[in-house]
Amino acid sequence: MPAGHGLRSRTRDSFSRAFRKKGTIALSTYLRTYHIGEYVDVKVNGAIHKGMPHKFYHGRTGQVGNRIIKKRIHVRIEHVQPSRCTEEFKLRKKKNDQLKAEAKARGEVISTKRQPGAPKPGFMVECATLETVTPIPYDVVNDLKGGY
Repeated sequence: MPAGHGLRSRTRDSFSRAFRKKGTIALSTYLRTYHIGEYVDVKVNGAIHKGMPHKFYHGRTGQVGNRIIKKRIHVRIEHVQPSRCTEEFKLRKKKNDQLKAEAKARGEVISTKRQPGAPKPGFMVECATLETVTPIPYDVVNDLKGGY
């Protein structure tokens, strides 16, 4: 019989709960608030069947919003968690604001734009001494004296 192509086909591992994460769902999952414009990761919780997204969206990152966008999916709160994709940006923004404030106190203007890495410095390869290796001649007569 051919394999089925249903909604939850081939999801045995992707929808299974992690080791030591089985059982009742933590209350913080339900009490967490999400704001418009916040990035979220769709991570299906196999214990809750209601409001479960299609397997295609498992592991995808999306944005919470109230405007018309290309794709809109309805997912229950158990299958969503806050994304960490903007952490680096937020840290860099905080650091740049601090650098700008310090520069303004000194009376300078600095650029906080990211610059591409400089090319690696050049170097000279010194010529090594060359050795000529020749093979040892093969003697057939001495080899056959041992006898077979």
